[in-house]
Amino acid sequence: MTIKTRFAPSPTGYLHVGGARTALFSWLYARRHGGQFVLRIEDTDLERSTEDSVNAILEAMDWLDLDYDEGPYYQTQRFDRYNEVIDQLLAAGQAYRCTCSKDRLDVLRAEQMANKQKPRYDGHCRGRDVDPDQPHVVRFLNPQDGDVVIDDLIRGSIVVSNTELDDLIIRRTDGSPTYNLSVVVDDHDMGITQVIRGDDHINNTPRQINMFRAMGWPVPAFGHVPMILGDDGARLSKRHGAVSVMQYKEDGFLPEALLNYLVRLGWSHGDQELFGRAEMVEYFDLAAVNRAPSAFNTEKLVWVNQQYIKTADLARLADLVREFMDADGVATAQGPDLAAVIDAQRERAGTLVELAALCRFYYRDFAEFDAAAAKKALKDGADEALGCARGKLESLPDWERTAIHDAIAQAVGELGVGFGKVAMPLRVAVTGGAPSPDLDLTVHLVGRDATLRRIDRAISYIRNKG
Repeated sequence: MTIKTRFAPSPTGYLHVGGARTALFSWLYARRHGGQFVLRIEDTDLERSTEDSVNAILEAMDWLDLDYDEGPYYQTQRFDRYNEVIDQLLAAGQAYRCTCSKDRLDVLRAEQMANKQKPRYDGHCRGRDVDPDQPHVVRFLNPQDGDVVIDDLIRGSIVVSNTELDDLIIRRTDGSPTYNLSVVVDDHDMGITQVIRGDDHINNTPRQINMFRAMGWPVPAFGHVPMILGDDGARLSKRHGAVSVMQYKEDGFLPEALLNYLVRLGWSHGDQELFGRAEMVEYFDLAAVNRAPSAFNTEKLVWVNQQYIKTADLARLADLVREFMDADGVATAQGPDLAAVIDAQRERAGTLVELAALCRFYYRDFAEFDAAAAKKALKDGADEALGCARGKLESLPDWERTAIHDAIAQAVGELGVGFGKVAMPLRVAVTGGAPSPDLDLTVHLVGRDATLRRIDRAISYIRNKG
C-alpha cells in the first residue's frame, strides 16, 4: 500500500506555526515511507475564506520547501461530488432531512444545559417524511449504539461511545456541504491513508469514521498532534511573539532553522538537536511524538537559527541580508564584499535582522558613538594614540590585514604603551562601539577612506567633548 498523507488548512488567515508543524509531520511521514503528500485547501467556509489567506498558505509552504505531490485541491471546486455522496446517504437511509428551526434548537440546548446534559441534537426529525422542496438541512444518521475505536498513531487507543455523538449536519439549508462530510469524501477520493492533524480535531474523528463506514469506504489511520503552548503554559498566540510563518521570515529566521525547531517541538531522536532535511526524513517516527503539549520557546528558536547562520552558504546569506539592508536604506554596492563582512560577523547574530544590523557600520557612518564604549575608550589623551595610528595607516601602500596589523603594532611601539591603549580607541572610532571581529579585519573591511574619516571624527570628539 502506498502511504499518502495530506495537509488541509482552512484559508481563514495566515499559516501559523502549529499548522506548519502539522504540515511538516505529514510531509515527513510521507517522505519517510516513500509515499505521497497532498495539499488541500479546505475553503468551504465561504464567509471567512479569502484569496489572500490562500496565497499566504501557498507562500509559506513554498518558503518552507514543503513540496507536495498533488494539489493544491480546493473544496469549493468539489461541491457536486459532495452533494452526490450526500444524496447516496439519503437514498440509503443513512442521512435524513431536518426542518428544526433555530429557535427550537436554542430552546433544546438551553434545557440540556440547565439539566447539566451535553448539548446535542435530539433526533427530532429522524424518520419524518420531509418535503425536499421546503427549507431544510441534511443530517447524518449516526449509529445509536456501540463504540468508535480510534487506534491513534500518537495517542494510542481512544474509545468513544456512539451515544456521545449526535446527528451532525452534513448539508446546510443553502445547499452547501459542511466540513466533516467534505473531509471524509476528500480523504477517500484522494486515497489518504494517514490523517495527521492537530488534536483539536479529535472530536471530529469518530463522526468521520462513522461516515467512512456508512459509505463502505476504508478508514484511514489517524494521528492527532498535541497543541503548541506559549512558554507560560497558555495556548500559543500573538502575545507570545510571532505566530505567522511568514512573520518569522520577516524577523530574519531561515526556513530550515524554523523547520528544525518545529520538528523538535514534541518529537526527539536521542539528544540530537540539529537535523538536516535528509536526517529528519530518515529518523522521523510518529510513535516518538510526545502526547503532551509542547511549549514554544523563542530563545531556543533563536539559538537554532544561529547555528544555521554560522554554517549557511555565504552567497545565499549575502542575498538574504542584502534585502534587509536595502529595506533599511543601506547601500552595499559601494563598499566591502558583503559576503566577507557577513563571514566576519555571523557568529554574533541570532537572526538575519541582527546580522544586517551588525553589518551596517561597514557601509554607513554611524550617527553617534555608543555612550558606554565612548566613555571607556575615547578618554582624554586617546586622541594621541588615534593620531599616531592614523598616520601609520594612512601611509600604507596596500590596505591588507597584515599591513594594517603591523601599522597598529608600530603605533603601539612608538608610543610605548600597551596594545589596548591604541586598539580600544581605534576600534570604537571605526565601529562606533558595535560588536566586531579582529581589529585588523574590521579596519580592512571598513576601508581606508572610511577608517581615516572616522578616526578624525573620534579625535574631534575627544578634543571637543569638554
